[in-house]
Amino acid sequence: MNMTEPIRVAIAGHGNLGRGVEAAMGHNPDMQLVGIYTRRPPEQLRPRQPGTPVFAMETLPGHAGRIDVLILCGGSREDLPRQGPEYAALFNTVDSFDTHARIPEYFTAVDAPAKANRRTALISAGWDPGMFSINRILGEALLPDGETYTFWGDGLSQGHSDAVRRIPGVAGAVQYTRPVPAAMERARNGSRPALATREKHWRECFVVLQDGVEPGPVREAIVTMEHYFADYDTTVNFISAEELARDHAAMVHGGFVIGKTSANTTQTIEYSLKLDSNPEFTASVLVAYARAVHRLHAMDQFGAKTVFDVPPGLLSPRSAEQLRAGQL
Repeated sequence: MNMTEPIRVAIAGHGNLGRGVEAAMGHNPDMQLVGIYTRRPPEQLRPRQPGTPVFAMETLPGHAGRIDVLILCGGSREDLPRQGPEYAALFNTVDSFDTHARIPEYFTAVDAPAKANRRTALISAGWDPGMFSINRILGEALLPDGETYTFWGDGLSQGHSDAVRRIPGVAGAVQYTRPVPAAMERARNGSRPALATREKHWRECFVVLQDGVEPGPVREAIVTMEHYFADYDTTVNFISAEELARDHAAMVHGGFVIGKTSANTTQTIEYSLKLDSNPEFTASVLVAYARAVHRLHAMDQFGAKTVFDVPPGLLSPRSAEQLRAGQL
């Protein structure tokens, strides 16, 4: 493998996340976008850079020799559980699977075909899981006698919004994760509280119904959805398509990881993100990990990987020598 040639990257799926990956590629000159694969008619898609090839999703299996890393930009509820194992048999892949409770089973499903076909598949890269995961494990290693708290929001969740939009009868939707301020303050003040899921966050949905659809069954489908809403206090608001477009186009998000030791010795580690565009930041993480996956594959590191398995230096376009000279 010639590591001096641009890394040939392709995008599978062109929603908000896929468009974010397309934008992030423009900031990484060691990479080349060689294709966008879509379930829509390819002629309907207008790439950011004229001349970027656009293909139908079903042509992907025949293009394995053209792609060094395939970035999967589908949703975690329905797309990635099928696409992850399928494409890990054919490509080196990166995805942002974010259903935390199902990550172990998803890892196993991706690992077997990747290993069998000598491919490298990085799962669950993003900001949580992803960047927050790394900060949690660092905090717990450095402060092993402390407690770790994670708060998401206030902001729009891509995965949860997608899950609501997949409910029959829903024409459009967004979902916001709201941290409980009092719980955040208790986590910061050193009291090491035991906080239940419902005490830390609540969720708010804004939903547009298709014509003639009754709101009751849709509301019930949302608030009882396992791994997404069932463990949270959830408010569902039904609005018009005009209100959705006017009031909910921004995709801001953020969150905090807070590590705290005992009250006798006050030591706090806090990591936070404030994002104007949740999908654009997640896309930037995916692109950086695509570089790492390309390098891991060159080292014969096959199978499924998580962010815990990737040395940070592999994310950088700089060489190890350059990093030692300028970053230590």
